[in-house]
Amino acid sequence: MNVKDALLKTLAGSGEEYISGAALAEKLGVSRNAVWKAVKSLEGEGYVIESVAARGYRLSAQSNRLSAELISSRLNTVSLGRNIEVYDVIDSTNNAAKERAAAGAPHGTVIAADRQTMGRGRLGRTFVSPSGTGIYMSVLVRPDLSLEDSGLITSTAAVAAAEAVESLCGQDVCIKWVNDLYINGKKICGILTEASLGLEMKSLDHAVIGIGINVRSIRKCFDSELSAIASSIEDETGCQLDRSQLCAAVLDRLEYWLGRISTREFLPEYRRREILTGNAITASIGGKQVTGKALGIDDNANLIMELPGGEVRHLGSGEANLCRII
Repeated sequence: MNVKDALLKTLAGSGEEYISGAALAEKLGVSRNAVWKAVKSLEGEGYVIESVAARGYRLSAQSNRLSAELISSRLNTVSLGRNIEVYDVIDSTNNAAKERAAAGAPHGTVIAADRQTMGRGRLGRTFVSPSGTGIYMSVLVRPDLSLEDSGLITSTAAVAAAEAVESLCGQDVCIKWVNDLYINGKKICGILTEASLGLEMKSLDHAVIGIGINVRSIRKCFDSELSAIASSIEDETGCQLDRSQLCAAVLDRLEYWLGRISTREFLPEYRRREILTGNAITASIGGKQVTGKALGIDDNANLIMELPGGEVRHLGSGEANLCRII
């Protein structure tokens, strides 16, 4: 590890505490001048480092960098994020995670990026992923789950992400079935899970959970059409969250809930946040628009919908899409 990376790891691990230049030089086994040069190099990459005479250096809470060192320093997980790669730009974190999966990467491997050039959501929709504004990460998981329980991964991830965002911004976060998070009626997060089945097609081999969260203001990045439906945490709450801290918080909550999928313990929290229930909605089923009332979420995280004639259907995420409140 070079001096710059070692310094970043040390500062990340110190939290809000200042570390003197002399202490850093001793810890890293270099001169104080080398420490100063490493500080300037990190600042040149966009890190905000506070320097106070007689106290030393610390990373500022205003830093808006996404880095493996900053994420790792805040993790409380056993597996998720312990093997992590962070890129300035990538085509798609999900694509990269699937490549790592095929190469035998372990459970919990995370691919994150500051920007995606080919980000995507469900049904092949484009997920706009500008630099400096969001979290775009994919988590490779290899859980021991039945096919039925595997269908709950996206809903579980939605609860995890909602809790993480809410814990840091203090604003209520809602879930729109099945995979979108909302604040003040605006979408701030989308989730795309891509699964691979075992050879006998009876169980899950692995899944890649893609999570995209708009964190910093996106008002100058999105066109008027997209801005009408999507927003960011900062634009809706005024909070300028540390993206690395939020990334770690999402991984912490995701590991917690993934370990409880089979018990359905996450469902009460999912139902509490879900916004379609109780409303008249339209849903696209097999390319056909259907109108009805959303009655709730069943124990397999399917949407329960009552049609005009009284028929009640349980819609899976692979069956229905583009659900909207009328």
